Amino acid sequence: MHNFDQLNLSSDSLKILKGLKFENPTPIQEKVIPVALQGNDVMGTAQTGSGKTLSYILPIVEKLRKNVNDKFLILAPTRELSEQVFSVAKIFLGHGKPFKAINLIGGKGIFSQINQLKKNPQIIIGTPGRINDLLERKSFSLSKCSIVVLDEMDRMLDMGFGYQVDKIMKQVNKNRQMIMLSATIPAQIRKVSSKYLKNPVNISIENNDVIETNIKQKVIETIPNEKVNELINQIDQRKGSILIFAKTKIGVDKLVKKLKANSVKASALHGGMRQNKRSKIMQNFRDERFRILVATDIASRGLDVPHIEHIINYDMPQAPEDFIHRIGRTARAGSVGEAVSFLTQKDTRIWKSIERLLNKEEFKQNKGNPNYENKPKFKHKRRGRSRNKKKVGGRN
Repeated sequence: MHNFDQLNLSSDSLKILKGLKFENPTPIQEKVIPVALQGNDVMGTAQTGSGKTLSYILPIVEKLRKNVNDKFLILAPTRELSEQVFSVAKIFLGHGKPFKAINLIGGKGIFSQINQLKKNPQIIIGTPGRINDLLERKSFSLSKCSIVVLDEMDRMLDMGFGYQVDKIMKQVNKNRQMIMLSATIPAQIRKVSSKYLKNPVNISIENNDVIETNIKQKVIETIPNEKVNELINQIDQRKGSILIFAKTKIGVDKLVKKLKANSVKASALHGGMRQNKRSKIMQNFRDERFRILVATDIASRGLDVPHIEHIINYDMPQAPEDFIHRIGRTARAGSVGEAVSFLTQKDTRIWKSIERLLNKEEFKQNKGNPNYENKPKFKHKRRGRSRNKKKVGGRN
């Protein structure tokens, strides 16, 4: 393992890293940063919580310090991730330097963003929808862009941004350097990689050690009518910040109302809210002004809140990969955390897919694994209450 001093970074970057108490790069940072600094295209794969953002922000800032006229584009799938990347970029651009970054996302005033673009920012960060809108308005140009980053590319494709990304890439300098990062590499990602990247260096971090060692997992069998009572029971047992995942926007709002009806204070976060409200909720959660956040999978990526101690999967995700992203919101930066998953009869199939993705014998055998409790006992044709399930008392 190298430390940051060995990655050929400038004294300015090293000083900021030291101030942040970052001494050693994560595996993805250790491998991506030197390759990116050499100007090679990169296809990087690593799970959530692995430090992907810093792996491309540092090379961009290093190149910008050498040439203040360079342009850089970073595309992210969600507004929350875009804001997170923007906050990291601002830290490393420093104060009093002629470097500017801009965050272009929906839900913010487009004319205000057009005015900010007139100030000629070097680092343009944003979501594909808003970036594409501004390009169509001819508010800025990407013809001199030297590096393009496609972050969480698998998520962008899942969200239907493939067409917009393609339109954006047609306006980028053909000699640009590409950095594409993804948590998984399905066939679609390989196709996109071959389309946009030239002789890329493939970097894959197979295992997420944080998830393997620092997250204690628990599965609770339940039935739909008992889930709210069980959730309240779990909340009562826990201290510290809790992030609860529900499947839909409506489901999030309903769950928050049910919790409040049972004297449990919670806030909601989902894509149906205005951006300024989403940003305010996220900032208040980061500042620990409330401890329980109920969200859709919009919070499963790009949400870096170090004090989250517990993840509760009230509803199971639609895709196994989203389970990894969800529980990766805890145990950040070497801390420890807990993840609780509510499993109903209808969730048996998705849970089996999650087990295959994790590829751990401990999950299958439930032997000798201190990080896993309550192996699901559902049988294929079984309905109703689990034999081992006790009715949760308490508030109604």
